[in-house]
Amino acid sequence: MTAEQLISFARGAPSLDIIDVAGLKAAAARAFDADPAGVTAYGTSVGYLPLRKWIADKHGVTPDEVIVTNGSLQADAFFFNHLIKPGDHVVVEKPTYDRTLLGLQNLGAKVHQVTIQPDGIDVDELRALLESGVRPKFAHIIPNYQNPAGVTLSLEKRRVLLELAAEYEFLIFEDDPYVDIRFRGEALPSMLSMDTNTTVVHASSFTKTVCPGVRVGYLVGPAAFIHAIAKTATNLYISPGMVSEAIVHQFCVSGDIERSVATVSAALGERSRVLAESIRKHIPGATFTEPDGGYFLWVDLPTDVDVDKLFPAAMKKGVAIVKGTDFLLDGGQNSVRLAFSAVTVDQIDEGVRRLAEAIEVVRAG
Repeated sequence: MTAEQLISFARGAPSLDIIDVAGLKAAAARAFDADPAGVTAYGTSVGYLPLRKWIADKHGVTPDEVIVTNGSLQADAFFFNHLIKPGDHVVVEKPTYDRTLLGLQNLGAKVHQVTIQPDGIDVDELRALLESGVRPKFAHIIPNYQNPAGVTLSLEKRRVLLELAAEYEFLIFEDDPYVDIRFRGEALPSMLSMDTNTTVVHASSFTKTVCPGVRVGYLVGPAAFIHAIAKTATNLYISPGMVSEAIVHQFCVSGDIERSVATVSAALGERSRVLAESIRKHIPGATFTEPDGGYFLWVDLPTDVDVDKLFPAAMKKGVAIVKGTDFLLDGGQNSVRLAFSAVTVDQIDEGVRRLAEAIEVVRAG
């Protein structure tokens, strides 16, 4: 099976046809024309200062509360490494991003997964965990179009989480790279904007709204917290990539970012709808919650479909998926995550048809 023949629902990245390549080329030229010294220099560990200010303005904070990083995954790593010592308790969603689980486990954290419902994390289950005596350093929450479940945290649950964080003295790590890719429903306020007790550290990225190749993410948090992470960043790499951050800055200040978000959101909204229709048509018995935005659809398959067997069978049929077990400490044997961001509409139905064929192969034993 060649790469050209493979239909991949595996990776959360936009397809080339919806990336504003021309806009990025123009932004790059403007960046070098406007600030050749800043673009070509080492810079500082907090990132390209004009972009740092743009992010601060976007979130209504001061620049001292922002650090720009090499992608949001590095922002996550800085946060985790700064706070976690072996044996520390942390709360994550169930399911959650696989690299979050891996990063926390590698640091020796005691990870507690709390069930996700169609409106986000089960706050009653979380409250019971806290009442049992567990004292987490933080709760890692992906509030909008969660990876991998695709669900959105309701406004009421955002309020409850903030109340629990204040009462039980833990941080909320609001990991929010998908927030702008909304194709239905109304935007909800970030927990960062609702926070009155300095309990929220917010992370996001330009990977999903500009393109993955820029590798630009950021953290927003209390100035002292950001300053401590900046010291770590200085020792690690002196500064992140000024060229890519300056390009992103020009892309943002020109207004191209809004046009890019509109393009990506419209395309992914159509792809999400077609994917849901195709699953209903080809895989009866599969259940899922349709997302209001983002990149992912979490599908619970019938219980006689083991994803450990389905994964290789699907590859043989020419379709790539991610197993649900990758996102859980236990469970997920009958679930898959399907990313609809990198597949064009004309590929989706064929991809799901191939997946349905692979399911029949697994059932036939």
